[in-house]
Amino acid sequence: METFVKEKGFSKDFRILVFGQIISILGSALLRFALSLFVLDMTGRADLFAVLFAISSIPVLLAPFGGAIADRFNRRHLMVLFDVISSAIVFVFYITLMTDHHSVIGIGVVMVLLSIISAMYSPAVLASIPLLVREQHLEQANGIVNGVQALAGVAAPVLGGILYSMLGIKNLVLVSGVLFFLTAIVEMYMTIPFVKRDSDGQFVLTLCKDMKEGFKYVVKQTFILKCTLLAALLNLLFTPLFIVGVPIILRVTMDSSDSLYGVGMGIIDLATILGALTMGYFAKKLQVDKLYVWVLLSAILVLPMAIAVLPPMLNVGYYASYLLFISCALVIAMMMTIISIYVMTLVQKETPNENLGKVMAIIMAVSQCMAPIGQMVYGLLFEVFQVNIFIPILIICVVMLLLAVLTNRFWRVQA
Repeated sequence: METFVKEKGFSKDFRILVFGQIISILGSALLRFALSLFVLDMTGRADLFAVLFAISSIPVLLAPFGGAIADRFNRRHLMVLFDVISSAIVFVFYITLMTDHHSVIGIGVVMVLLSIISAMYSPAVLASIPLLVREQHLEQANGIVNGVQALAGVAAPVLGGILYSMLGIKNLVLVSGVLFFLTAIVEMYMTIPFVKRDSDGQFVLTLCKDMKEGFKYVVKQTFILKCTLLAALLNLLFTPLFIVGVPIILRVTMDSSDSLYGVGMGIIDLATILGALTMGYFAKKLQVDKLYVWVLLSAILVLPMAIAVLPPMLNVGYYASYLLFISCALVIAMMMTIISIYVMTLVQKETPNENLGKVMAIIMAVSQCMAPIGQMVYGLLFEVFQVNIFIPILIICVVMLLLAVLTNRFWRVQA
């Protein structure tokens, strides 16, 4: 496969890709959070704030559709188009703000539209990476792109809140629209190889057929199917642990102060970003038939987390439990990020370019849809065992051990 990379470092095209990713993904997430804060200030209703922010995350289900588009059209043109559309949406909303014609429903529509564009944008980016970097740099490149996505999730609430208070919603919306438009201009100088595919002229039917072919391809390709299942199971088990379990344990079980709670959650977020950015180093040490070892180590590290919340341990002293719990969570967050990126890179290497967008989008949608299921299960477990909070953590440990065994069987059979 032809690539466009210098001997040392990454090419101009990849750097532009990352720049566009930062503005588009971070900018969209930041603006959606700021708009939800604006709704909170307008109405004073926390439920609307939460509902709007949650609804704006649903369009990830459209990722397979975005993947089909990414395989059918020039990916550079798609990125430019998506940023131009984002800019247009934001500018139209800015006009409604200036004329005082905005409403909660209108804000919700803007948030959902921006989220839809983000869901369509990501498959085009992920499918372009193998075309812009050498294969030996693919893990590092994926780590950078995933680091940007992780940073967006962490920074959006912080930056969104700060910029909202400093600039006000009108200026923030205007700046966002300008940045989206400038990003589109910069992306026009990027070169991504593209081979036009035959089409029967029926746009929607063609894309639906492509999506169907994408799902069939994932199911038929045993290696890719195993990677998809592993990514989904990891997201089912670990994402809810950090979204639901850790906050409950820090805030309720350990009764952490606001500062220590914030520090603990911040450390875990930082570990995710650090795991993504150090992927290039760890890629040299990873082997597909040894992935189960990493999953096994993660399962073993869950055990000290259970020990940290045992009543005798909590009675010994708060800081000992806190440090033990956070230290293990930090390492697990890093390891899970590295495994996820590595699995995604394996799929990129195995998938032909004409199917890459669809396959990456399917993996992204399937794995991300597993997280809400895990969150509901974890919420129930932590509610039932709130007096003995170590029990659900031990259950997670046992399930992770079973996943390690399953992972070993996966790749042993593959080998």
